[in-house]
Amino acid sequence: MSPNEVKTTLEKALSGSTVQVKDLTGGGDHFQVVVVSAAFEGKGLIDRHQLVYAALRELLGNDLIHALSLKTYTPDQWKQMKSK
Repeated sequence: MSPNEVKTTLEKALSGSTVQVKDLTGGGDHFQVVVVSAAFEGKGLIDRHQLVYAALRELLGNDLIHALSLKTYTPDQWKQMKSK
């Protein structure tokens, strides 16, 4: 599994999102994912993560991804974070 495959899957599922994916071990199964999406507006952390997990359900279910570190932001939160 490549970071680009994870990125593409999330971008398709969460249209209009900005996605960054980093392979943490080089083995193609442990990823750090940052998703910036308007779909997260008004949602708590658990709901945001559930959206991401739902998008990756097939990859997670087939053991193509073993570990996933998630950071999820609304566009406004991302702008604030980048301006710090």
